[in-house]
Amino acid sequence: MWNEINNDDDLNCFMQTHFAFHDSCIKELKYVSGAYVKENLSMHPVNDQRILKIIIQRQFENHSVIEMEFTGLKYMKLFPNDENYTCEILDATMILKGDCIFWCDCGGLSEDSLENYKGTMICASKVRWRAVNEYIGSKEVYTPIG
Repeated sequence: MWNEINNDDDLNCFMQTHFAFHDSCIKELKYVSGAYVKENLSMHPVNDQRILKIIIQRQFENHSVIEMEFTGLKYMKLFPNDENYTCEILDATMILKGDCIFWCDCGGLSEDSLENYKGTMICASKVRWRAVNEYIGSKEVYTPIG
C-alpha cells in the first residue's frame, strides 16, 4: 500500500517513523522519463512521466526496506561514494518548499542550505512510499523482464 506525503505533518510522521533514515543505504534506483522511440523509429521525445523509484534498505526490522516514488522529478544529483568509503546514511533531510519536495542523504539541512548541498539530492513535485520488506538482500528489484 502506497502512502503519500502531502504536507508537513505527513512528512514529519514519515521521518520520525523511519528515524530519519538512520543506518540506511540507497540500494537501487529506476528512472522512467516517458520519452521513447517507437518500432517505426519515430520518437516520442517528451519527458511526460519523470518518475524516479528508489529502494532504501535499513537496519531496522520494522520497515527494513522502503520504496519511495518521486513523480514530477525536477532533478536528481547523485554523488555515490566510491569503494574506498562507506555509503551508509546516518540521517536524511526532507523538506517541502513551495511545489517541491526535497530528499537529501544528510540530516540537519535547511531550506537555505539546499542550493549549496554537495551530496545526493532529489527534487520532485510529489513523493509516496511503501514498506517492501520482501526486497531485503542483494537481489536486484528493478530488473528487465525476459
